[in-house]
Amino acid sequence: MRTPIIAGNWKMHLTLAEAGALVGPLRTDCDVDGVDVVVCPPCTALTTVVRALAGSRIGVGAQDVHWEPQGALTGEISPTMLVDIGCRYVIIGHSERRTLFGETDETVRRKLGAAVQHGLIAIVCIGETLAQREANQTFEVLERQLAGGLQDVSADTVQQVVLAYEPVWAIGTGRNATPDQAQEAHAKIRQWVGGRWGALVAQAIRIQYGGSVTAANAASLLQQPDVDGALVGGASLKADAFTAIVQAGQSRRAAARTAAGR
Repeated sequence: MRTPIIAGNWKMHLTLAEAGALVGPLRTDCDVDGVDVVVCPPCTALTTVVRALAGSRIGVGAQDVHWEPQGALTGEISPTMLVDIGCRYVIIGHSERRTLFGETDETVRRKLGAAVQHGLIAIVCIGETLAQREANQTFEVLERQLAGGLQDVSADTVQQVVLAYEPVWAIGTGRNATPDQAQEAHAKIRQWVGGRWGALVAQAIRIQYGGSVTAANAASLLQQPDVDGALVGGASLKADAFTAIVQAGQSRRAAARTAAGR
C-alpha cells in the first residue's frame, strides 16, 4: 500500500509570527500515523518551522531549489543549504514557477538531480493549461513533462520521488479537477511510469493531486485509486482546513487496509 502524502504549499505567505501561530495547531492535530504530512513555508520561515516541528512526524520542505551546491547565484538557495537547516522535501517545477518564472523541463531535470543527490525527497509538479486541456493535449503535455523532468532518474531513485499532478487551470482558481478527471490523469501518469520503469515501480510511486484542494473536496479526490495525496495551496494556511485534508488522507489509508484484508 502506498502511504498517502499531504503537503501544504504556503507560497509567499506568512511572517515568522504567523508561521509560528499556524505550526502550533498543526503539530497537535497533524502529527499522525498512516499519512506523510509535509509543510512548505517560504524560505524566510524554514528554520523557524523546522525547529517548531522538531521531534514530530511532520516533514518540512522548501518551495524551490537551485541545482548548484554553491556559487554566485544571487537570490538562489542550494540543496546543501536546505539539508543544513533540516529540510527533508522540496517542491520542483510548480506551475507558478513554470508560468511566471520561466522554469522548463530541463531546469526541473537539473533541480531533481541535485535534490536526489543531496537526499531530499522531491515533489515534482506536472500539469496542463486550460488551453491544452481544451485542445485534448493533456496526456501529451504530461508525457513530455515526465520524459523531460525525469530523464536521468533510475528505477531505484524514482520510487523516492513524489509526482504531483496539478492542472494549471485549477491552481488558485477555486476550480478543481473532478475526481474522475484527477483519476484519469493519475492513471495515465502511472501507466507512463510503468512503461518506463516497470509495473512494480509504477505501483510504488506516489502521485498527489494539486489544484484548489479544500476540506470539502479532499475526501472525494483521495478516494480515487491512483490519487495518493494532495498538494494543498490556500487551504494549507488554515489549520482546521489542512487538518481535515490530512484526516481525509488517513481515511484513504484505512480504506486501503480494509480492502487488502488487513
